[in-house]
Amino acid sequence: MANVSDLSLRDRLWYHRYRFREVDPLPWAPPGPPPAEAVVGLVTSAGVHLPGDSPFERVKGGDFSYRWVPGETRPRDLTCTHPSGAWDRSGVEADPNLALPLDRLAEMAKKGEIGDVAPRHASFQGSITAPLRLMRQTAPEVAQGMADDGVDVVLLTPV
Repeated sequence: MANVSDLSLRDRLWYHRYRFREVDPLPWAPPGPPPAEAVVGLVTSAGVHLPGDSPFERVKGGDFSYRWVPGETRPRDLTCTHPSGAWDRSGVEADPNLALPLDRLAEMAKKGEIGDVAPRHASFQGSITAPLRLMRQTAPEVAQGMADDGVDVVLLTPV
């Protein structure tokens, strides 16, 4: 994890002025099937996606869009277009499993530790400073898509 001193002066000043929001907690869902029977999906905020997809953009308030990543995607085939300069993406570029651990999930399914890998996973851009459109539009779309895919459990990999 980066220290504030690792950030550029511009980013340090921005974070100093940013008014962080509080969000009321959501109720927990009832437990689903045991892990060995569960379909597991992934959601990342690393801004990774397939090379043919539209890149994430630097827009005021943050790009609230998302990209679907098919379950059979090889992590090395992903690209990262997260536009924020406030995090070191070198680890994700060296091993995309850090952001979207598709290989680890496939290994867990093969060992019977989870029931199956979801048919698709979601990637968002982090650093969304105006999250209302994300909360009202795209996050519910992704949640519904994963529910339609029969996903029981979602692992979040924020950056």
